[in-house]
Amino acid sequence: MENFISSIWAILSTFQFKDAIDILSISLILYYLFKLFRQSRAGQLVKGVVVLLIAYALSALFSLTMINYILKALFEFAVIIIVVVFQPELRQALERLGRNRTFKSLVPTGSQTADADVSKAISDVSDTCIVFSRARTGALIVFERDSLLNEIAATGTELNSDTSVALIGNIFFNKAPLHDGACIIRNGKILSAGCILPLTKNTNVNPNLGTRHRAALGLSEESDAVVVVVSEETGTISIAVGGRLIRDLDRASLYEKLSDLILPGENEKSDLFSSLFKGRKEKKHEEK
Repeated sequence: MENFISSIWAILSTFQFKDAIDILSISLILYYLFKLFRQSRAGQLVKGVVVLLIAYALSALFSLTMINYILKALFEFAVIIIVVVFQPELRQALERLGRNRTFKSLVPTGSQTADADVSKAISDVSDTCIVFSRARTGALIVFERDSLLNEIAATGTELNSDTSVALIGNIFFNKAPLHDGACIIRNGKILSAGCILPLTKNTNVNPNLGTRHRAALGLSEESDAVVVVVSEETGTISIAVGGRLIRDLDRASLYEKLSDLILPGENEKSDLFSSLFKGRKEKKHEEK
């Protein structure tokens, strides 16, 4: 017992501030990796890797030469396999790190004019969605944030116009040629319309959700865009962000939510550390 205590004391006596930073950094990395895996299909893949590790240990224990040799060869290429298999998740993690507002705030951008345009666009979209909801007109409206959506915008028709209730209404009029696609808004301007969005890869999505909602979730999984959806069948207004769906919004709640998510402000909760303490006040409105 005395030897154990002496060993612990010897380790603690050499502990420095840089060691605390090292431990904290590793803890944060492991936390975000666990969070990323838990929220995606990578979680199931990790379980498969654990099964292979157990099989490798058992093959070594019971001297199963061929199985042990094959698994050993497999693990020698583990880095390449991980990059290939987890490519979507790794890309998503790097994009989140790159657009993190903790680092972005070090390089101030934007202007009061741009903020005014965005605020007007939020108001126009909120007003239009209420009209769509009452008329049972389907709509898919994307607010671009830090992740540029040039590839998505290229699938539609370029507009580069100011927002208005009349224009958005014309885009999604059921006889209009662009009504089936999505409308992308960048910096308060309508960048493109009739755009094709990727569908969600989440297999646990409510089967009652249609293609518009699945497309909204799909884009929100691959970028930080905020996507507004109006259901053609029920008139329900929803927001997809971060792979989550916030449903049953009225004009006031839609405007408030869009303003919180899109307009810059002092109370932004997108930085590196605030997500550790993220609450679940909106749980009753969210649907995976």
